[in-house]
Amino acid sequence: MNREQSRNTIAVVDDDVYIGDMVEEILEKKEYRVIRAYSGTEALLLFQKEKPDLVLLDLMLPGLSGEKVLPEIADLPVIIMSAKGEVRNKVELLLNGAADYITKPFDVDELLARIQVQLRKTEKEKKTRLSILEFERISMDLESQLVKVDGREVHLTRTESAILKTLLQNPSQVITKAILLDRIGQDTPDCTEESLKVHISNLRRKLKELSGKDYIEAVWGIGFKLRQG
Repeated sequence: MNREQSRNTIAVVDDDVYIGDMVEEILEKKEYRVIRAYSGTEALLLFQKEKPDLVLLDLMLPGLSGEKVLPEIADLPVIIMSAKGEVRNKVELLLNGAADYITKPFDVDELLARIQVQLRKTEKEKKTRLSILEFERISMDLESQLVKVDGREVHLTRTESAILKTLLQNPSQVITKAILLDRIGQDTPDCTEESLKVHISNLRRKLKELSGKDYIEAVWGIGFKLRQG
């Protein structure tokens, strides 16, 4: 990954050119990549082309106001930058999806600290999502090895967990017995082709007891896959 790719991108949405330029200069000195929009409509068009890691959003924008832009970018962390300092305004915006609120004029160090907090939070959430495998009503936490079906915990053996992990990591593929044995061999080296059938049978039964569905499909002469639909 090159330096440009590794930099966080921050969108500054503010029609005040002076403030926007000042914020952009501060952020670039901290090696953030900055993209700009000067109205709510321009911001939404920009975000269709490129998703920033964080948005600094002014409220009093020409045309589409910041309050109207906010619900349209609910999937992005947003820090409101506004001269409106009333508690009622802050509370309403935070409840409507803003991650944070800073009042103009703001302290530069405070702004940078708030940005760092939100970016750390977003990164942590990304890592959490990456550590959880999901397929329909099944979920598996890779760190704790906790498996749930419909929110209820399923107690699996080490080998059963290794089998399910491999299938969840390749939900649309047929996994051959040889590949399955190779993959789970890292966790359970004593598993053989004969014992694999027993482990899969037990895993199918445990999943079905909670879901009522046979999640593991045997593809004759090839291997196994997750049953969709």
